[in-house]
Amino acid sequence: MSTERRAPLDRRRVADTALRLLNEVGLEGLTLRAIAKELDVKAPALYWHFKDKQALLDEMATEMYRRMVAQTRLDRTDSWQNVLRTTGRGLRAALLGYRDGAKVFSGSRFTGIEHAPEQEAYLRVMTEAGFTLAQAARAGMTTNAYTIGFVIEEQGVVPLPGERREGYDLEERARLMAGFPLAAEAGRELFDDYDQHFEEGLEIVIAGIGARWG
Repeated sequence: MSTERRAPLDRRRVADTALRLLNEVGLEGLTLRAIAKELDVKAPALYWHFKDKQALLDEMATEMYRRMVAQTRLDRTDSWQNVLRTTGRGLRAALLGYRDGAKVFSGSRFTGIEHAPEQEAYLRVMTEAGFTLAQAARAGMTTNAYTIGFVIEEQGVVPLPGERREGYDLEERARLMAGFPLAAEAGRELFDDYDQHFEEGLEIVIAGIGARWG
């Protein structure tokens, strides 16, 4: 007789399962019922841990952040510009790891204070570089907002690496808009080479922060 024991059901295990399922079904298809089925439990069992889907999204965003920090640590001796680059690049990489990752992260709140050490390190770098605390906070918020917004748009075209959403064929777009040559040519700037375009936009954000407060 099998006596296989399953891992106890806790918030982190549920979030981990939800993140795995997210890549298969996307945010719209991610339900507590589907997650419960994946965990082989009844849906009401999840309500002991999460009162609703937003509470689950908060935990998923927190888990995404945990994994991001494990991969990307701020160098407290680095320049403020490089700290913002590290922040933006690390966040984008984390969000791109999941279908609809940016939508999950946007508007969510962390479920604990695990983000506090990294936030403290970031603010210390910025204030020691001469920014006021308010300016440092705003610079970080602006960089994060740019990154999340960029990835939401990017994942609207490329949901996962190697997967392109129907309707975003660049050659077909250029053919349909042949009567508007500038708009037709701009398609490649709008819907292709996201790595380069993200880096260019990040540099614009950083240059703007430096111009305003540097």
